[in-house]
Amino acid sequence: MTDQRQRIGIAILALGGQGGGVLADWIQEVARAEGWLAQGTSVPGVAQRTGSTVYYVELARQTGERAPIMAQMPAPGDVDIVIASELMEVGRALVRGFASPDRTTLIGSTHRIYAISEKSAMGDGRGDGDKIIEAAHKRAQRFIGFDMEAATDRSGSVISSIMFGALAGSRALPFARETFEAAIRHSKIAVESNLKGFDEGYRAAQAPVALPEQVDHDTPTPSTEAGRALYARVQKTLPRPAHRNTLHGLHKLLDYQGP
Repeated sequence: MTDQRQRIGIAILALGGQGGGVLADWIQEVARAEGWLAQGTSVPGVAQRTGSTVYYVELARQTGERAPIMAQMPAPGDVDIVIASELMEVGRALVRGFASPDRTTLIGSTHRIYAISEKSAMGDGRGDGDKIIEAAHKRAQRFIGFDMEAATDRSGSVISSIMFGALAGSRALPFARETFEAAIRHSKIAVESNLKGFDEGYRAAQAPVALPEQVDHDTPTPSTEAGRALYARVQKTLPRPAHRNTLHGLHKLLDYQGP
């Protein structure tokens, strides 16, 4: 992105509660502080992957007496920057045609938050994340991807600040890092943790695409009398291939409901 660009369209795809609206507000504040015009709109969806939440921010230079007319929603083939908070949201952006190989910087998290249809499948119903990452490289001019959830945990922040830092670190906008940080300070909300998250995202955006580490979830070992009694019932009544998953279920139910 060069300083000659007169209009910049930014689509943000996020899940409910991830701060997509806060991110959109921060971006607009940065642009206005740099002397640009900015407009933000949103189509709120539903949390837990049952609806699409899309925020659209459009930035423009004031080049004459008349103010430019800005769009209300992102249009396929006319988006310069896409920010997605989770890997299937990256896929959603690709399916909707928001990423273009000739112009779009695609910034997305590579971690997964499974959809209800994936969780309820009778077997392994997970979507193929590798195909999404492959498509992201092909369909965008540039793909910046890393595990934003892990970055959130490391920084003790929220994912919106990670995405904000990744946007600044991508250098897809012609604005200084200091202006981004000033927007966080101006909000006066969790400033220190948001600045830590911003720095984490900023640095990650300048590294190669990073996939989440595969975690091997150990089978829980019963540590209470009630847990051992339930495990004895599992061993007696269920076939061995079912033991591991059943133990995970018992572990969660004991914690959530009690014996």
